[in-house]
Amino acid sequence: MNSVSLYAKTPPLKLFLLASFPGAVGMLASALYQILDGIFVGQFLGETAFAAINLAMPFVIINFALADLIGVGSAVPISVCLGKKQEQEANNIFTCACLMIVGAGVLVGGVMYAAAPLLIQLMGADGAFAEMAVQYLQVYALCSPVTTIIFALDNYLRISGYIKGSMMMNIVMSALSAGLEFLFLGVLRWGIWAAALATCTGMCVCAIAAFIPFFRGKALLRFCRPHFHVQMLRQIVSCGSPTFLNNIAGRITSILMNAILVRISGETAVSVYGILMYVDGFIQPLMYGMCDSLQPAVGYNWGARKYSRVRAIEKCCFVASGIVSLLSVAVILLLPRQITVLFMPSANAELLQLSVVALQLFSLTYLTRWVSFASQSYLMAIEKPLPSSLISVSTALVFPVLLICALWPLGLTGIWLNFAGTSLLAAILSAIILWRMRGELKRPDDAA
Repeated sequence: MNSVSLYAKTPPLKLFLLASFPGAVGMLASALYQILDGIFVGQFLGETAFAAINLAMPFVIINFALADLIGVGSAVPISVCLGKKQEQEANNIFTCACLMIVGAGVLVGGVMYAAAPLLIQLMGADGAFAEMAVQYLQVYALCSPVTTIIFALDNYLRISGYIKGSMMMNIVMSALSAGLEFLFLGVLRWGIWAAALATCTGMCVCAIAAFIPFFRGKALLRFCRPHFHVQMLRQIVSCGSPTFLNNIAGRITSILMNAILVRISGETAVSVYGILMYVDGFIQPLMYGMCDSLQPAVGYNWGARKYSRVRAIEKCCFVASGIVSLLSVAVILLLPRQITVLFMPSANAELLQLSVVALQLFSLTYLTRWVSFASQSYLMAIEKPLPSSLISVSTALVFPVLLICALWPLGLTGIWLNFAGTSLLAAILSAIILWRMRGELKRPDDAA
């Protein structure tokens, strides 16, 4: 079944299962590798190295942020153009976006490599802690021209109907990266830089393989002579801005959190925060895999003015996200000690107790996290970037910073409660936005 038939004719529930299951599995594979990355570093290189990668990680994600903006921002108008039967414009956006991502990788990677020592120093780190963080960040920066495209390819494969191909790309990338990291760290006993090199090598190899159907002209999307124009660039920036702002705002918050934790309790608090982020890095990709994998279908049907199908697909997305979130609460509450030992096998009693309390408070986040997550994905898929960006920036930066100030008297407990408070405020904001837009979101299929 080609992508047009899949998105236009498949019953919504079946479409959700066909698209979301591979998307969730692919993102789960990526999440598992991220967890293995933390486990390998903690097991083979120790607590200082584990704290170092968590200190550097916000800057690593910022390094990918511009490419992610272009990849996500181009995927939405491509899907809408295909729904409107504008295949040539879809191919042009695809071609231009690929060129822009490579250029962004060169530019941002160069700046990040040069700035890495200063950035880590400003975080308050010094000695071996700082040196390890700089090494980890600089490897990602050097490789960014050939790795950042991988995030966009995930979207382009799904748009072209290669849903299982997208899933396999993520699985192979995770397995290859994990295998290389075990070889580099566990067998060859290389340093922390090798952990970053393993991931970058896996990304690069899978990006080359994923481009094969596009280069051979077998995919729905095809390369063409690029034609850059202002309207296209505006569309890409507009549609990609929620994801970009979420990445940047979220990383600013992480940098602020790490800087506070370094000064409050040093490497120990940073390590506990890192464990929380790895747990979130497992749960969030599951929801992202389900919702993001449906964006091409939602965008196609929105462009084709089949609004009832859009609503039916999104109902599945909201329900599934809610189920994943609530199950996550139960698992974290039941297994806080086991989760801690997984990353920090030699954790002392103080670190273990601190981590258990942090995880218990952190688990409350997922009682409401699904509301804002699914809402943001829905609004972005139907080309509503402003309300989506409002949810994104509020969730990633505005609410956390406000709650840092409000909960400051509680010390570390206030930091751990910040996540649940942010999630609750974001859910309320999302509900208000959807309520105010209810007339537009419930338009009939024959609306103009």
